[in-house]
Amino acid sequence: MALSKKPVTGMRDILPQEMEIRDYVIGVIKDTYGKFGFTSIETPGVENIANLTNKQGGDNEKLIFKILKRGEKLNIADAATEEEVVDGGLRYDLTVPLVRYYSNNAAQLLSPFKALQMGNVWRADRPQRGRFRQFMQCDIDILGEASNLAEIELILATTTTLGRLGFKDFEIRINDRQLLKAMAIASGFAETDCDSVFITLDKMDKIGMDGVEAELLENGFAKETVDRYLELYRDVAEADNGVAYLAGKLESVLDGAVTDGLQEIIDSVNGAKTASFKMVFDPTLVRGMSYYTGTIFEIAIPGFGGSCGGGGRYDKMIGKFTGKDVPACGFSIGFERIIMLLLESGFRIPDRPAKVAYLVEKGVEGRDLYDVMEKAQKARESGTQVLVVRMNKNKKFQKEQLEAQGYGEFVEFYKEALKN
Repeated sequence: MALSKKPVTGMRDILPQEMEIRDYVIGVIKDTYGKFGFTSIETPGVENIANLTNKQGGDNEKLIFKILKRGEKLNIADAATEEEVVDGGLRYDLTVPLVRYYSNNAAQLLSPFKALQMGNVWRADRPQRGRFRQFMQCDIDILGEASNLAEIELILATTTTLGRLGFKDFEIRINDRQLLKAMAIASGFAETDCDSVFITLDKMDKIGMDGVEAELLENGFAKETVDRYLELYRDVAEADNGVAYLAGKLESVLDGAVTDGLQEIIDSVNGAKTASFKMVFDPTLVRGMSYYTGTIFEIAIPGFGGSCGGGGRYDKMIGKFTGKDVPACGFSIGFERIIMLLLESGFRIPDRPAKVAYLVEKGVEGRDLYDVMEKAQKARESGTQVLVVRMNKNKKFQKEQLEAQGYGEFVEFYKEALKN
C-alpha cells in the first residue's frame, strides 16, 4: 500500500505562521481566565464509551470515533453487538470528561470549582469552513455555584478574552431552557413533545418562520397550537423588553425567578463589561446538547454566519455519575473559528519580540562559528528572537521566506569578514 502524505480527511497540518498565532491566542486565553480565578486541568482524549453515549450529547453521539477492545478482549468473530467489541471512544467535547473528572476528584477540589480546559476533541463530522474532525476546544466551567454569579462570571471572562484579541461589536445571545419549555407548553404542546419542537425551532435562522411552521405541521402538530406558538415569537420580537414581556405572558406556567434571573445576568454583564459587545435576548436560541437545564448562551461575531462559541447551565449531569446533583455552568470559545477569523483578517501579534535571522556563510566554522553563536546567545538574553541558519545560494529567496515567517532583520556572517 502506498503511503499518503496528506492528513486524514477532516484533519490538517498546521503551518508555523498559524501555529504562532495559535500559541499567542492560547496565552491570552490562559492569562485572562487565570485573572478570573479559573484553574487549568487536563483530561484524557479517550473516554469510556458508556460515558460518551449516555444520551447527553445530542447529535454529537452519532459522531463518535469508537475504539475497539484490545488483545484477548477483542473477539470480532463471535460478537453479536457493537458493545461486545467497543469499550472506548475519542471525546467529542470537553464537558463529559470534565464531569467525570469532577466526580472522581471532587474531594480534592475547591468548591465552587472554576475549571479551564483546553484540548483536542474529535467528531466524525462533515468537514467544512471552520469545522474539522479534530479540533481544539477551550472551555471554562464553574461547578458548585447555583446562583447567577456563575453565568455572569463566565460571560465576562469570555467577552474580556475576545476583546483582548481585538474582536468588537459581537453579540452574546442568551436564553433559558426553562423559558423555551414554558413557551411551548403555553402554546399547547405536550411536555413530551418539547424536544421535537426545539429541534425544529433551532433551524429558525436557516429556514425562517415559514419553514419552522411548515416543519411543525409536517411533524403532525395541530395548526392552532403551531399558530399560537409562532404568534408568541412574533409578539416577543416586537416587544421593547422581550424578557419582561414573556414574564407577564407566561406567569401561569413559568416561575418568575427564571425571567428575573435572566434579566439580572443581562443587566450585570452590561454594567461590568469592558469589551465592545451586546447582550441580546434570543428566545429562539436552543443549543443542541440535551444536558442543558437552564441558562444558555452563544457568541455571534460579525462576518461569520455560525456560532463562535456557546454554553449554558447543566445542573443534572454530575448526578448521573455520583447520584447527587451539583450545579454546573460552562462556556466554550470556538477556538478554531476564532483562529480562522483572525487569520482571514490579517491579524498580527502585538508587541512581538524582534525576530532576527543570522545568515551564516558555509565555511564559517570552528572559532568563527563559536563567535556567531555567542552573539546569538547574548541577543536572545536581551529578549530578541534569533534564528541561526546557513546562508543559501539563493539568498534573496531565503530572505523572502524568512520575512514571511516574521523575520524583519538579517545579519550576515561571511568567512573572510570574520577572519579580518
